[in-house]
Amino acid sequence: MSALTAYERMDDLLSGAFPDFFRRSLMRDWPVANMPAEMKLDVSETEQAYLVKAQIPGAKKEDVKVKIDGNFVSISAEVKEEKEAKDDKAKSLTRELYYGSLSRGFALAHEIDEKESKASFEQGVLSLTLPKRTDAKGTTLRII
Repeated sequence: MSALTAYERMDDLLSGAFPDFFRRSLMRDWPVANMPAEMKLDVSETEQAYLVKAQIPGAKKEDVKVKIDGNFVSISAEVKEEKEAKDDKAKSLTRELYYGSLSRGFALAHEIDEKESKASFEQGVLSLTLPKRTDAKGTTLRII
């Protein structure tokens, strides 16, 4: 049995039973423990737009992509995290690397005006301003 399969089984067993922080600390020595946390979102709405903040730990601005298709928004990022620690007394070098991707998609109640949308990325947080389309026309279907 691979470590990933065992981790997935343990995650299924523990999901909902313990807070996320406990589950992560319990599995800290497993190979998948170096994976970045999942992408967390805050979405709020005004009359004119949706405001989205996405926390993307370990990502750089050039590795983040946002796609808008009608009312569906998808965010993806390539994450390259490197940590290096040196101990001069013991002459040892430790390096921990993680390369992978995160993605998240969600649907909103209104279509988005992609031409007027704005995005910025600062200190691991993606901020989106997604104006609602004013020219979107609804259709009423006749039921027969």
